[in-house]
Amino acid sequence: MLSESKQLQQIENELRSAMAAKKCWGCGCFQDTVNTLKDFSAITETLGPLLSEAQNLFKPKRYDCLGCDVCWPAVAQNLAAEIDPAIAEGGHCATQEPETRDGWPPLPGCYQVLRFQAPVAVCTLNSDYLIKPLHDSHIEGLSIVGSLHTENLGIEHLIRNILANPHIRYLIVCGEDTRKSIGHLPGQSLVALSEHGVNENMRIVEAKGKRPMLKNISLEYVETFRKQVQLINQIGEVDVALLQGLIASMASNKPGPFAGALKETISVPIEKAEAPGKLLLDPAGYFVVTPDRTHQQLVLEHYSNKGVLSRIFSAGTAAALYTHIIKLGLISRLDHAAYLGRELARAEHALLSGENYIQDRAPGELDDDSIINHEQQAACDCNSKKGELCK
Repeated sequence: MLSESKQLQQIENELRSAMAAKKCWGCGCFQDTVNTLKDFSAITETLGPLLSEAQNLFKPKRYDCLGCDVCWPAVAQNLAAEIDPAIAEGGHCATQEPETRDGWPPLPGCYQVLRFQAPVAVCTLNSDYLIKPLHDSHIEGLSIVGSLHTENLGIEHLIRNILANPHIRYLIVCGEDTRKSIGHLPGQSLVALSEHGVNENMRIVEAKGKRPMLKNISLEYVETFRKQVQLINQIGEVDVALLQGLIASMASNKPGPFAGALKETISVPIEKAEAPGKLLLDPAGYFVVTPDRTHQQLVLEHYSNKGVLSRIFSAGTAAALYTHIIKLGLISRLDHAAYLGRELARAEHALLSGENYIQDRAPGELDDDSIINHEQQAACDCNSKKGELCK
């Protein structure tokens, strides 16, 4: 343990390094640390003039935190907290109120989203390289996978993004925890939050990180998060195959959405879609899809809505056909494009598998039965020919 005089000397060295770096002058980390230290006589008795000098360098705040690997103000405050522990409750890096956005997840971050209604989220802590292989594995039960680097704003973001999705019921915490000179330990702090919650000052109980203070969320959010999510502690684990198996195992429990979700936090409610009613014809005409097994091609015939054949196309894939007709402007309605894409995919599968293919009728009811529409007739059991009406 260093003597207090040596600790004060180190604090001065760290602050002078920050003062010499112009990037720090408009940074919240620097300004919050200086303002915090000025409130404690154990520091100002020796470093008061230096702190005043540092304040004179302040510029309008441009960023709350730059995420520097070595943050001189943070190291200075850590050292000062060893002299007076109350200093640890003062200003903290990266705790600015985040801006939300519509949709899910409501807050930005280093993550990849897979499926809203899946029950498992994965936090890779400082092991960002785990995000891509876990995302690319497309495990059915995985909702979101992302990293976490701080035990304050980072955990706040994680809580708010998870509370916005009541389907997430498991949080696997894996990867390497962060232990740089700044003293962030987001993994250990997240586990402590799950197990012990926060105290009256919103400090995570038993968290060992230097700044486990949650300033921008309420106690209700914290307690709802603890009830909604079961945390699975895999800190240090980086084996992708093992993590994939764990994700699948947890998802197999099928817990369903959390019944106690806070309504104000849910960003994307599930809406009931209605079946189509009236069929609106595409003014550009309609198509007849046929697999040509002799030549292993898909054939697409284009008709006007009066039943007149205008063009014929063939290709080996559904993608080649639908991109070509879109380019030619032969389809003008989105519902028609969706229908035709589905039919081309079915016909392509039939062509490759040898299965029978019958073109489905377009969804919806056609009011004017005087208009010929083979996409409506396609699924009929009658013996009508092209150009004839179903009776």
